[in-house]
Amino acid sequence: MILHLYFARRFARVFLLMTFVLFALSVLVDLVDQARRFSEIDIGFDRLLVLALLSTPDTINQILPLIMILSTVAMFLGLARTSELVATRAAGRSGIRALMAPVAVALIIGGLAVTMLNPIVAGTSKRYAALSENYRSGGASAFAVSDEGLWLRQGGEQGQTVIRAWRSNADATVLYDVTFLSYAPDGGPVQRIQAQSAALSDGNWELNNAKVWPLKVGLNAEGNSVVHETLMLPSSLTLDRIRESFGKPGAVSIWNMPRFIAQLEQAGFSARQHRVYFHSELARPLFLMAMVLVASAFTMRHVRLRGTGFSVMTAILLGFGLYFVRSFAHILGENGQIPILLAAWAAPVAAVLLALGLLLHAEDG
Repeated sequence: MILHLYFARRFARVFLLMTFVLFALSVLVDLVDQARRFSEIDIGFDRLLVLALLSTPDTINQILPLIMILSTVAMFLGLARTSELVATRAAGRSGIRALMAPVAVALIIGGLAVTMLNPIVAGTSKRYAALSENYRSGGASAFAVSDEGLWLRQGGEQGQTVIRAWRSNADATVLYDVTFLSYAPDGGPVQRIQAQSAALSDGNWELNNAKVWPLKVGLNAEGNSVVHETLMLPSSLTLDRIRESFGKPGAVSIWNMPRFIAQLEQAGFSARQHRVYFHSELARPLFLMAMVLVASAFTMRHVRLRGTGFSVMTAILLGFGLYFVRSFAHILGENGQIPILLAAWAAPVAAVLLALGLLLHAEDG
């Protein structure tokens, strides 16, 4: 038990040191990138530093598997250099048993990454997007979501409403040149509304300079149209749902993801991308454990043996390969080419089995 605690403590120290070093490097690199992005705007060094600090947690979250590999390599190379692994094996402990503590620490780190780091990244990503847009445009300019504008759909007891706007303000609270097409519960269109702008607040759309056309069989739509200076329409959407719908899934906290997915599907949106992301986050501890097993399979050897550098490079490249396979599976899952559970869990499970096979071959022949 004392030996397991020693290995766990040593692995945790190496991991924290590696994370701190890469965090500092990421801040410096991102600071240069922010200075390049805002080179035409004089926002000051302090604001650039804030933007870099807000963007770095997302970077650390993405490179966490690389940090895990490098930490494992550094730890076992250090143990091999001091002959502690030799002493451990001489005491009757196999190499696989020596891995129990680092694997347990990796699972704990993975759990903390899902439950704590993920919400932090979601919050900092939202804040970074808001600040960067505010610095760039003063919060007044609009952005185009696609060539055909911004599309929304909201549902209710009265039926579905399709909303299209050509542009929106920075935080999606106001839509401009917007059209509302309402459908009855049985699927037929009932009215069309075109407005200069629409602002969402307190469960209602506030439309300015709106014109309403009734869409009923046998009724002259233009002749019965009505112009309103201000028109209120009920809405089932919220500001957070609109903002997060058109952002990446990482902008939604893992704790809010199940409820958010249900709300998206209720409003008529496809939540497949968010489902893939949700399951991949749940599988993250298993994937980090696989990174530890892969790295240890190539570095649990004495430094006097030849080919140590080649083994380290092989471990890192294999880790990158597994990360690429995992990302590729996510893309296939988001596009609907493979099931969601297969896209999220296949790569971590396969990585663990591959690493265990390598370890058993190295230890038992």
